[in-house]
Amino acid sequence: MTEQKAKLEQQLWNIANTLRGKMDADDFRDYILGFIFYKYLSKKMELYANEILAPDNLTFDKVEGHEQEVALMDAIRDAALDKLGYFLAPSELFSELARRGNAGGKHQFILGDLAKVLTHIEQSTMGSESEEDFGNLFEDLDLTSSKLGKSENDKNELIVKVLSHLEEIDFDIANAESDVLGDAYEYLIGKFASGAGKKAGEFYTPQQVSKILAQLVTQGKDKLKSVYDPTCGSGSLLLRVAKEVDSKGLQFFGQEMNPTTYNLCRMNMIMHDVHYKRFDIKNENTLEKPQHEDLRFEAIVANPPFSAKWSASPLFMSDDRFSAYGKLAPSSKADFAFVQHMVHQLSDNGTMAVVLPHGVLFRGAAEGHIRKYLIEDRNYLDAVIGLPANIFYGTSIPTCILVIKKNRKDKDNILFIDASQHFEKVKTQNYLREEDINKIIDTYNAYVCHPEPVEGSKANIEKYSHVATLQEVAENDYNLNIPRYVDTFEEEEEPVDLAAVAQELKAIDTDMATTDATIADYCNQLGIDTPF
Repeated sequence: MTEQKAKLEQQLWNIANTLRGKMDADDFRDYILGFIFYKYLSKKMELYANEILAPDNLTFDKVEGHEQEVALMDAIRDAALDKLGYFLAPSELFSELARRGNAGGKHQFILGDLAKVLTHIEQSTMGSESEEDFGNLFEDLDLTSSKLGKSENDKNELIVKVLSHLEEIDFDIANAESDVLGDAYEYLIGKFASGAGKKAGEFYTPQQVSKILAQLVTQGKDKLKSVYDPTCGSGSLLLRVAKEVDSKGLQFFGQEMNPTTYNLCRMNMIMHDVHYKRFDIKNENTLEKPQHEDLRFEAIVANPPFSAKWSASPLFMSDDRFSAYGKLAPSSKADFAFVQHMVHQLSDNGTMAVVLPHGVLFRGAAEGHIRKYLIEDRNYLDAVIGLPANIFYGTSIPTCILVIKKNRKDKDNILFIDASQHFEKVKTQNYLREEDINKIIDTYNAYVCHPEPVEGSKANIEKYSHVATLQEVAENDYNLNIPRYVDTFEEEEEPVDLAAVAQELKAIDTDMATTDATIADYCNQLGIDTPF
């Protein structure tokens, strides 16, 4: 399976590179992911229709032109809208468009037909339960864009070329046990993120970090009812949580402000075979217009935009998400506003894990007030985990993870982990290895599962982690800066011999004086001023 996955990932990336050079990374990402998604929908439609028609010894490609075409098509359409959430006719399938594009051994004009098919996929859901989940999914796939070519023929030739290459690849969709295509889709999203600079943070959390967050919120659980991400991007964090538990019946909730990324998230959900009835992704500003505020979630994960701006309107002081704190996060830094929002959405038996910049650990004023309230008044903070710098695309700043629970097992202490020096450098990016991830999770599990007295806790690891009492945190005035709790200072292996150092400095001074005298002599011989 690993070999099959690697092969598929490389094939898809090679096809993506046929668009590279024609446009920037954001644009060709939208096209290649859109076309892969179209092929996936087509294959799912074909397989399901063939399953329905099997008792009649028919296949989907034989329906059009059949004497009972209207009745058969109506029956398939109704079943598909309920099961799949959309409908495609046999003549609208990806394989048919790819075939027509290469009819007669040369590229035929299919741009108009392709545009109609993509529109029809969305229109087929109108009035059905899946309408919101499929609406405008292909709006970023502009087949009229000059980025595809100067003339209509140039555009058509490029598109036919891409479709033809994709048609040659077996997505193995019929294998219900395989999620190779979904993983390959994630791989592509990650590859695009690595070249997207600052924009990458808008839609992708590196899988290494996703894995940590997912394991933190599923600690001790085999099943979850719901998972929520208020800044869900491409949905990678939500989908990662599903890999850590029995995901049967798991409901996915998310909110994403960027329309393009919102579309990408919905595609990603469907590509991972998450039924449209099991996810509810909204396109709106989470802080200003929350869409799920009446719901409570068992697991919450998030990687919000670091220190983003928000309105911080005084009207929010009457909002249930913020009112109890008596303070709002500053308008220039919304980090704690996201934390407050997430705490409000967290169920009493839930766990949330959120990635934030280090400033949330020690900044004062309103943020210091909110931090103290979370710890002293509510006692919700369970752990603080420091991550290495330069592990996120688009920013090199060091980050941390806050783990928050409303019903903590160890109510008298807070775990601090300093994992900032545990990584591997890969080219210009730092990368958390499997052993680095495991050490973080094992330390947290030791803290949660074995709440011995602080002095004997298995979660106390020299120069790596420390179980701090609430009194210790209070004595630090609720400053959570990790070096206050985890001493990572390394002594010199051998004591410094100050007398020897002094002798070396004297010798250097003597050598410099000799050199200066030599230079002065040369300058006198040349009849020029000395440079000192």
